[in-house]
Amino acid sequence: MSMKGIFKKLLKKSKNKIPKILKVKISREVVEGILEACRNVHPQEFVGLLRAEKDTITEVILPPASVYGKGAAQFNPYMLPFDFSIIGSVHSHPSGWGKPSIQDLNSMFNFGFVHIIVTFPYRSYQNLHFYDKKGKNIQYEIVD
Repeated sequence: MSMKGIFKKLLKKSKNKIPKILKVKISREVVEGILEACRNVHPQEFVGLLRAEKDTITEVILPPASVYGKGAAQFNPYMLPFDFSIIGSVHSHPSGWGKPSIQDLNSMFNFGFVHIIVTFPYRSYQNLHFYDKKGKNIQYEIVD
């Protein structure tokens, strides 16, 4: 199924033809795994890719040769498989700041159209911040 088909119910066409995300669903198991991964690599930044099935984020992919560092996490997009089910990225901000940085908007946010920033202390769902490709907040629902 194409990316457009996966998020058909979640997207609304804007005037400039870039899909606008209204709301995204993510499985509780994935959220708990993201929080745990961020705790495990702290104080470095964590990075992963979001995979969706139908209308729900169901998996986090660890990109090959990822670099988890203080102040930045990176991966080489040319090492990724061609996979239409990858819809965006997740990365942590050990500083606790939940807004996307200029670097986020210019790099991570160009890959896919749903992005999650996870803030320290990585203990609750309130540490998750969901954004669209332009850095605008989007709503999310955690499903079982």
